Amino acid sequence: MLAIQVDSLTKVYKSFATNRSITAIKDLSLSVQTGEIFGLLGPNGAGKTTLIKVLLNICFPTHGGAKIFDTDISDYRIKKRIGYLPENHKYPNYLTGEQVLKYFGKLSGIEDKDIMRDSIDKNLELVGMTKWRKTKIKKYSKGMMQRLGLAQAMINDPDLIFLDEPTDGVDPIGRKEIRDILLNLKSQGKTVFLNSHLLSEVEMITDQIAILNKGILIKEGSVKELTQEGFEYQITLDQNVQQEKLDELRTISDRFSNISHKFSIKVSNTDELNDLIDRLRKAGLMIESIAAVKTSLEDLFINLIKESDKKE
Repeated sequence: MLAIQVDSLTKVYKSFATNRSITAIKDLSLSVQTGEIFGLLGPNGAGKTTLIKVLLNICFPTHGGAKIFDTDISDYRIKKRIGYLPENHKYPNYLTGEQVLKYFGKLSGIEDKDIMRDSIDKNLELVGMTKWRKTKIKKYSKGMMQRLGLAQAMINDPDLIFLDEPTDGVDPIGRKEIRDILLNLKSQGKTVFLNSHLLSEVEMITDQIAILNKGILIKEGSVKELTQEGFEYQITLDQNVQQEKLDELRTISDRFSNISHKFSIKVSNTDELNDLIDRLRKAGLMIESIAAVKTSLEDLFINLIKESDKKE
């Protein structure tokens, strides 16, 4: 069963005052597998938050639809299986962290006092906020607010968790701890839908990503699939290789570029790669390493957005 299935979804905002309309999402279809961490990427105004709000049934699609765990998003009962951390979330300053979690626990339908207490204890410990449970929100730092927000999103033990910029304002150690929490949730079979501007964070933990620009899906797939540039490899030879041996490389293949003890090669398939490796070894060249050439997710993201904008 898919955690999320979006089919030809379009969301248009209309202004009756100006008689203008803005298409926030256009004919979007995507799927999220159960038990994976899914990253939603895009520049400001791409439609990311609108998509999350439609999936949460906070706002309604103009055309198309979506299902969560094979249940239409219009069915309010599915919300019992969902947790949500919005961007720039706010809590009343006069409440303590523990009181915030209790309030949201009640909103989530937790009625049993023992279950409530156990859930609060477990999630505060999970995000490293146990010793601040009695501290009022007005004394919390931005990082502490993010941690509490994550605990709030998990208070009802949801199967699907929407997180909008969960590491915003968190220091590097805190970000590492939150990554570990998300990976732990995944190991429990939970699905995490992550919206973040920190592409390095997304690259480290997501199984699949989707990139939106101006409401249109421009790329979808695993980070590995999208960042590996075809069949390009970097070969490193022994640093003491003689120049005459390097000169021989040009006679072995015209596919080698920037020839030195470390050079790149583009091939059509792995059989061709292995053939060239055999020829290198036959020529008496000692190979230290072979690595697939990858681009960073940030570079991929920037290039795709630029290409998408040119088509407008």
